[in-house]
Amino acid sequence: MSDTTQPPTPENGQSAPPALPLAINLQYIKDLSFEVPAGAEIFATLRTNPQISVNIDVQANRLEQEQPVFEVVLTVKAEASEAPQQEGGPAGRPVFIAELSYAAIATLNNPPAELVEPILLVEVPRLIFPYVRNILSEVTRDGGFPPVVLQPIDFVALWQAKRNSFDQTPGHA
Repeated sequence: MSDTTQPPTPENGQSAPPALPLAINLQYIKDLSFEVPAGAEIFATLRTNPQISVNIDVQANRLEQEQPVFEVVLTVKAEASEAPQQEGGPAGRPVFIAELSYAAIATLNNPPAELVEPILLVEVPRLIFPYVRNILSEVTRDGGFPPVVLQPIDFVALWQAKRNSFDQTPGHA
Protein backbone atom coordinates (compact mmCIF):
# COMPACT_ATOMS: atom_id res chain seq x y z
CA MET A 1 0.00 0.00 0.00
CA SER A 2 1.51 3.33 -1.01
CA ASP A 3 0.91 6.72 0.44
CA THR A 4 -0.72 8.95 -2.15
CA THR A 5 -0.87 12.06 0.01
CA GLN A 6 -0.04 15.05 -2.10
CA PRO A 7 1.91 18.02 -0.84
CA PRO A 8 -0.21 21.10 -0.26
CA THR A 9 -0.64 23.08 -3.46
CA PRO A 10 -3.11 25.68 -4.62
CA GLU A 11 -4.55 23.06 -7.03
CA ASN A 12 -5.70 20.66 -4.29
CA GLY A 13 -7.16 23.42 -2.13
CA GLN A 14 -4.43 23.49 0.52
CA SER A 15 -1.97 26.30 0.93
CA ALA A 16 1.69 25.80 1.70
CA PRO A 17 3.16 27.79 4.56
CA PRO A 18 4.92 30.89 3.28
CA ALA A 19 8.63 30.40 2.73
CA LEU A 20 11.05 32.57 4.68
CA PRO A 21 12.15 35.47 2.51
CA LEU A 22 15.71 34.39 3.16
CA ALA A 23 18.53 32.53 1.46
CA ILE A 24 21.75 31.49 3.21
CA ASN A 25 24.41 31.91 0.52
CA LEU A 26 27.34 30.56 2.52
CA GLN A 27 28.59 30.16 6.05
CA TYR A 28 32.11 30.10 7.46
CA ILE A 29 34.33 30.38 10.51
CA LYS A 30 35.25 34.05 10.71
CA ASP A 31 37.46 33.71 13.80
CA LEU A 32 38.37 30.81 16.06
CA SER A 33 40.60 30.85 19.12
CA PHE A 34 41.32 28.24 21.78
CA GLU A 35 43.84 28.80 24.51
CA VAL A 36 44.97 27.10 27.70
CA PRO A 37 46.64 29.95 29.63
CA ALA A 38 48.29 27.72 32.27
CA GLY A 39 49.57 25.26 29.69
CA ALA A 40 50.28 21.65 30.62
CA GLU A 41 50.27 22.47 34.35
CA ILE A 42 46.47 22.78 34.36
CA PHE A 43 46.08 19.13 33.33
CA ALA A 44 48.18 18.01 36.32
CA THR A 45 46.44 20.21 38.89
CA LEU A 46 42.78 20.23 37.77
CA ARG A 47 40.87 18.14 40.32
CA THR A 48 37.20 18.91 39.56
CA ASN A 49 35.23 19.85 36.49
CA PRO A 50 35.83 23.51 35.65
CA GLN A 51 33.11 26.12 35.90
CA ILE A 52 32.14 27.30 32.43
CA SER A 53 30.63 30.64 31.53
CA VAL A 54 29.30 31.31 28.05
CA ASN A 55 28.64 34.67 26.39
CA ILE A 56 26.75 34.93 23.11
CA ASP A 57 26.32 37.84 20.72
CA VAL A 58 24.77 38.30 17.29
CA GLN A 59 25.67 41.07 14.83
CA ALA A 60 24.34 41.76 11.35
CA ASN A 61 25.85 44.08 8.75
CA ARG A 62 24.71 44.95 5.25
CA LEU A 63 27.47 44.07 2.77
CA GLU A 64 26.28 46.17 -0.17
CA GLN A 65 24.13 49.29 0.11
CA GLU A 66 22.24 48.54 -3.08
CA GLN A 67 21.65 44.83 -2.37
CA PRO A 68 19.78 43.04 0.47
CA VAL A 69 22.86 40.94 1.30
CA PHE A 70 23.97 40.73 4.93
CA GLU A 71 26.71 39.14 6.99
CA VAL A 72 25.32 37.73 10.24
CA VAL A 73 27.93 36.78 12.86
CA LEU A 74 27.15 34.57 15.85
CA THR A 75 29.93 34.93 18.44
CA VAL A 76 30.33 32.54 21.35
CA LYS A 77 32.93 32.86 24.09
CA ALA A 78 33.27 29.98 26.55
CA GLU A 79 35.57 30.49 29.53
CA ALA A 80 36.35 27.68 31.94
CA SER A 81 37.93 28.31 35.32
CA GLU A 82 38.86 26.15 38.27
CA ALA A 83 36.14 25.75 40.86
CA PRO A 84 36.54 27.97 43.94
CA GLN A 85 38.61 26.46 46.77
CA GLN A 86 35.73 27.10 49.17
CA GLU A 87 32.00 27.59 48.71
CA GLY A 88 31.32 31.15 47.57
CA GLY A 89 35.02 31.90 47.14
CA PRO A 90 36.63 33.45 44.09
CA ALA A 91 36.98 31.35 40.96
CA GLY A 92 40.32 29.70 40.39
CA ARG A 93 42.72 30.03 37.48
CA PRO A 94 41.48 30.04 33.91
CA VAL A 95 41.41 26.51 32.48
CA PHE A 96 40.64 27.36 28.86
CA ILE A 97 39.14 30.12 26.73
CA ALA A 98 37.36 29.30 23.48
CA GLU A 99 36.09 32.01 21.16
CA LEU A 100 34.23 31.39 17.92
CA SER A 101 32.77 33.87 15.45
CA TYR A 102 30.73 32.00 12.87
CA ALA A 103 29.25 33.93 9.97
CA ALA A 104 26.56 33.46 7.37
CA ILE A 105 26.03 35.51 4.25
CA ALA A 106 22.28 35.87 3.80
CA THR A 107 20.17 37.42 1.07
CA LEU A 108 16.73 38.73 1.98
CA ASN A 109 14.02 38.49 -0.66
CA ASN A 110 11.72 41.48 -0.10
CA PRO A 111 10.55 40.78 3.44
CA PRO A 112 8.24 43.26 5.14
CA ALA A 113 10.39 45.98 6.77
CA GLU A 114 9.34 44.96 10.28
CA LEU A 115 10.68 41.42 9.69
CA VAL A 116 14.20 42.35 8.54
CA GLU A 117 15.68 42.67 12.03
CA PRO A 118 14.09 39.50 13.47
CA ILE A 119 15.12 37.50 10.40
CA LEU A 120 18.72 38.66 10.68
CA LEU A 121 19.05 38.48 14.48
CA VAL A 122 16.78 35.51 15.26
CA GLU A 123 16.23 33.24 12.25
CA VAL A 124 19.71 33.27 10.72
CA PRO A 125 21.42 32.58 14.10
CA ARG A 126 18.89 29.81 14.74
CA LEU A 127 19.81 28.22 11.41
CA ILE A 128 23.59 28.38 11.95
CA PHE A 129 23.56 27.50 15.67
CA PRO A 130 23.96 23.71 15.14
CA TYR A 131 27.25 24.36 13.31
CA VAL A 132 28.49 26.66 16.08
CA ARG A 133 27.53 24.10 18.71
CA ASN A 134 29.40 21.33 16.88
CA ILE A 135 32.56 23.37 16.27
CA LEU A 136 32.77 24.52 19.91
CA SER A 137 32.21 20.96 21.15
CA GLU A 138 34.95 19.56 18.91
CA VAL A 139 37.45 22.32 19.68
CA THR A 140 37.13 21.89 23.45
CA ARG A 141 37.33 18.11 23.11
CA ASP A 142 40.35 18.33 20.82
CA GLY A 143 41.89 20.73 23.36
CA GLY A 144 41.99 17.91 25.91
CA PHE A 145 38.87 18.73 27.91
CA PRO A 146 35.34 17.36 28.07
CA PRO A 147 33.38 18.84 25.13
CA VAL A 148 31.38 21.99 25.82
CA VAL A 149 27.90 21.25 24.49
CA LEU A 150 25.83 24.41 24.23
CA GLN A 151 22.22 24.16 25.27
CA PRO A 152 19.61 25.51 22.84
CA ILE A 153 19.51 29.30 22.79
CA ASP A 154 16.38 31.43 22.80
CA PHE A 155 17.41 33.88 20.08
CA VAL A 156 14.12 35.77 20.41
CA ALA A 157 14.90 36.56 24.07
CA LEU A 158 18.50 37.46 23.17
CA TRP A 159 17.28 39.84 20.45
CA GLN A 160 14.68 41.43 22.74
CA ALA A 161 17.23 41.90 25.54
CA LYS A 162 19.61 43.53 23.09
CA ARG A 163 16.87 45.86 21.84
CA ASN A 164 15.88 46.77 25.40
CA SER A 165 19.47 47.56 26.40
CA PHE A 166 19.89 49.67 23.25
CA ASP A 167 16.65 51.55 23.97
CA GLN A 168 17.90 52.31 27.52
CA THR A 169 21.20 53.76 26.31
CA PRO A 170 21.39 57.55 26.85
CA GLY A 171 20.85 59.46 23.67
CA HIS A 172 18.38 56.99 22.13
CA ALA A 173 14.70 57.78 22.19
